[in-house]
Formats: sequence, C-alpha cells, structure tokens
Amino acid sequence: MNQSVELDRTTREWRDRHSVLTFTDVIKKYSSERGSVVALNGISLDVKEGEFLTIVGPSGCGKSTLLNILVGLETPSAGAVTLDGAGGVDRKTVGYVMQNDNLYPWRTLRENVEFPLELRKIPAEERRRISTRYLEKVQLADFANAYPYELSGGMRQRGNIVRALCFSPRILVMDEPFGPLDAQTRLLLQNLLLELWAEEKKTVIFITHDLHEAIALGDRLIVLTARPGRIKSSHPIDIRRPRNIRHLHENAAYRELLSKVGDELAEEIQVQAGVH
Repeated sequence: MNQSVELDRTTREWRDRHSVLTFTDVIKKYSSERGSVVALNGISLDVKEGEFLTIVGPSGCGKSTLLNILVGLETPSAGAVTLDGAGGVDRKTVGYVMQNDNLYPWRTLRENVEFPLELRKIPAEERRRISTRYLEKVQLADFANAYPYELSGGMRQRGNIVRALCFSPRILVMDEPFGPLDAQTRLLLQNLLLELWAEEKKTVIFITHDLHEAIALGDRLIVLTARPGRIKSSHPIDIRRPRNIRHLHENAAYRELLSKVGDELAEEIQVQAGVH
C-alpha cells in the first residue's frame, strides 16, 4: 500500500468521529483601569472524540485562557463550551496537566497519583491497583514512595501526567507540559505521551510554543492570532503514526507544514509587535 493512501486513512480516522467538545463563539474580556481587554474573540471549534489537537500562537494570544475556560477555572464573557452537544463541561471529566508540575510536596508520588481517586471515594485497594498500573506504565513504580523533592523534573512531570489520566477523564488538557524540560527529557516524554495516548485514545488538547512539538504530536494543529485570540488557521497533520519524533525532519509533509505554519506565526508576531 502506498504511503499517500495510508496517510489519508490515518487522517480520516479522527475526522469521521463525532465531536465530543464544542466551543461556540467564545469571547473573554477582562476589565482593568485602562478599560476592557479582549483576550479571546469569537473562538468556534469542534474537537473530535479521540483527537489529539495541538494549539500554537504568539505569547499572550489567549491559549491558556481558552484552556482555563474549558476546565472551569474561568468563565467566558460570551459564548459557550459544551460536551457532547449538551450542557457545560463537568470538571470531573477533564484531566489537566500544567507547565510546572503541581505535585503536593507532603505526599509521596503514589499518594499524589491517587489523589484524584481519593476525591472520587475510590476504595484504597482499588486506588493502589490503579496507581501501580500507571506508575509501571511510566517506569516509576520503583519511586512510588519517593517525595517530589527526591525526583527529577522529568519524573515529576511523568507523575503529573499519570495523575491526570488515572481517573479516566474524557478529555486530557495539557498547557505546555514539557516547556521547562531539557531537550532529551522532552523527547522522552513526548514519546511516552504518544504511547499512553495510543493505548487510551483520550481526547487531548495540547498547547505549546514549540511548533515542532505541535506537529510531532498532533492530529490537527490550530493557529491562534495575536491578541485578541481568534482562530487563524486549522491544519490536519497528515503524517502516519506511529511517528519517529527524532527523525521527523526527514518527512516531507512535516517540513512543508513546519514552513507554512512558521510563516503564519511570524505574521502574527509581527502584528503583535506593531510591525507592518
């Protein structure tokens, strides 16, 4: 089978699924002494079941604000976010991984991973079974009783990811989770995330400043404009899975998309800087 046919089939796989999450004309404004500031302006977006959606845009364009609205940390000034076409998104259905790990320093790694399960009143024996399974998946079982200060940054972020997955959320939201990490650790966690996603097929919304990362991980890439954030473009990522992230630069489709989206981002950064 030639590669173009395989790529087309891979692309259709998520395109043909139903929309699990819908943003409809979402606007977010903030009031200040200088007046009203519009952070997001009319975001409308459908996210498919099991899709890995990546989002890029200039700094300050509202990417994190969009995620905060999704998980209920902020409310939109106008518009709505709905799950399965009905009602708002229940925070209990969303796992959230932030840029800086937020493991509780007074809890062991296992206790951190089990925390969402405790909140859901899962019995202790079941919590231990679930946490053990996930810690084994990310090669951290031997560190289950370690405290966060005893772990490297990459190990803590692995713990953060499985904590967000262990209670089986419908949607996994990730806000630049690998930003603070060194290049080798970042590559390790990118591959690990793709392995976990391939196993569990969660719907993922992933924000990053790294265009290479956005293309390497995603099924589709959304580009936001400079503030106020709007959707500038949407790009299906027609690169067959599983992907070799380390050698992705050898792929013609990758290079073409990197160049195209890189130009789009450069335009928005110039707008942001007031360069015309």
